Amino acid sequence: MSEPVLVASDVTIEYPAHSVSAAYTAVRGVSLRIEPGEIIGLVGSSGSGKSTFAQVAAGQAGRGSRESVPRIVGGGLRTLGFDLRKGVRGRTFNKLTFGVGYLPQDSSSDLTSNMTIAESIAEPLFSRDKRYNEKDASLRVATLLDALLLPVGTARKLPHELSSGQRQRVAIARSLILDPVFYVADEPTAGVDVSVRGPVIDVISQLQRDRGATTLIVSHDLEVLRRSVDRIVVLHEGVVVGLGTIDDVLNDPRHPYVAGLAKAIGGRGQ
Repeated sequence: MSEPVLVASDVTIEYPAHSVSAAYTAVRGVSLRIEPGEIIGLVGSSGSGKSTFAQVAAGQAGRGSRESVPRIVGGGLRTLGFDLRKGVRGRTFNKLTFGVGYLPQDSSSDLTSNMTIAESIAEPLFSRDKRYNEKDASLRVATLLDALLLPVGTARKLPHELSSGQRQRVAIARSLILDPVFYVADEPTAGVDVSVRGPVIDVISQLQRDRGATTLIVSHDLEVLRRSVDRIVVLHEGVVVGLGTIDDVLNDPRHPYVAGLAKAIGGRGQ
């Protein structure tokens, strides 16, 4: 695959007006190109538009209530060659999601309560192919659990028997089980113990690199991204205010928000 995995061209995304709320523009004129195999960090504070951009880029804008659905109102956005401004539904949506893995925020709370961890992680395999080999599925589940530093025996447990951080890592495993060409993870270390946040990001990045796949990791924490990403995109109030390697962005902050990030982490690399 030689064409870019994602191309955003001056894209603007808004939430439509509803009841007493006016329309809200979450992303303003963002341009970005992600090449095959790149690991990109999308950074910004709460309300910066990073989760909205990730949701739309993953082709998930049509999921949820109409009032909460973001829509592209300006510019263009293509993922895996699909024109997301035109919308993706039905067979087109299925084709897009065949190649895209998406981890939304709070995904750990979506695990089915009466399914074992192994069953939850493997479910996407059997949803795609009901005749998938059970032994192969068990091996893939075990491999991911081990990679994500989860204890032996986790596979046989139910979600309520795990900590919130362990459930989050289970959700990551589930979202990676289909080996996505493009993986979009929104705050994948939310609820994860500080001591393993960096290693978890490292695992996600390494699994994708080993397959030559592409990743967009949304995070408010530059430190957990530092060792793993090729470039970062910094969003502030829906606008790109930094783009490049972490050191390049922090060494030459062009915006007060980026300067604040550099100061907060001690100006490392300067």
